[in-house]
Amino acid sequence: MNSTPEVDVVVVGAGQAGLSAAYHLRRTGSEPGRDFVVLDRSPGPGGAWQFRWPSLTYGKVHGMHALPGMELTGADPARPSSEVVGAYFAAYERTFDLRVRRPVHVRAVREGTGGRLLVETSDGLWSTRALINATGTWDRPFWPRYPGQETFRGRQLHTAQYAGPQEFAGQRVVVVGGGASGTQHLLELAPYAAATTWVTRRPPVFREGPFDEDAGRTAVALVEERVRQGLPPRSVVSVTGLPLNDAVRRGLEDGTLDRQPMFDRITPDGVEWRDGRQVPADVILWATGFRAALDHLAPLRLREPGGGIRVEGTRAVADPRIHLVGYGPSASTIGANRAGRAAVRGIRRLLAAQPAVAA
Repeated sequence: MNSTPEVDVVVVGAGQAGLSAAYHLRRTGSEPGRDFVVLDRSPGPGGAWQFRWPSLTYGKVHGMHALPGMELTGADPARPSSEVVGAYFAAYERTFDLRVRRPVHVRAVREGTGGRLLVETSDGLWSTRALINATGTWDRPFWPRYPGQETFRGRQLHTAQYAGPQEFAGQRVVVVGGGASGTQHLLELAPYAAATTWVTRRPPVFREGPFDEDAGRTAVALVEERVRQGLPPRSVVSVTGLPLNDAVRRGLEDGTLDRQPMFDRITPDGVEWRDGRQVPADVILWATGFRAALDHLAPLRLREPGGGIRVEGTRAVADPRIHLVGYGPSASTIGANRAGRAAVRGIRRLLAAQPAVAA
């Protein structure tokens, strides 16, 4: 007798994209536990938001959109975003009875029998007809490599390890990265640190005015073209530019956001450029982003020669049973909502066309 639970759909991840997918599965008649299951690696609700640093308050969050079917209202802008979003996601899971299983680590997804997929987890096996991958990026911080990095006598940390500005009091800090996290770190650190230096590979682009729907569609289209070609996706933020708010304007005026080109090597005591210019440092903070957490899909051989997974809409071109949400063009809160709905529609069509076969 087969003891492996069988479902139509396994959703991996319960962040914005995973919860959106689960909501649309529920809305179209699927029953959690019987027809689909949501597996989440995190210890509690909130997706990657639960790990954000305490000083990132809800009022500082860049473009948080509500989940489908339930608005986020009355949030205190001074409260940590990790608490606000964690509580909101928890309420959402209860309201729609999504029955997320956690903490469950999905180790591998393999070919099963009868056209099914076998999902290997820390909590046992699942047999499924389709899989919605919503694992995001938080588990895979990107650390660039530079000559001399191993000789640095100070501290190196990534945004994923950042706990707030107080720990850098009196220190000389080099912040690497031109995204929203890098600018937020610099603006927070400046009053505490002895000195800050901001370095980026490309000159930052600041965006004035509202980020409307047309601008959003244009940005998403640029990212979408890369995943269609099977290239690793760039973040949506990388093509939208940085919002030019009052805090950023002050940082530009007082020199906190005086961007320097990327250094060429790391020395035991700081960083150095090819022309011999040096900046001493006690800390290098790598605000260099994240990569998609997709290692568990490796047995299915979905990656293209370009290094990414070729995706049409949300469907992996190499395997129509796999849908990726929160990946590439849907790696934003509004994009994740839409991708969850699109993935469920695609899977509904797939399941209707292929009769179920027991594992």
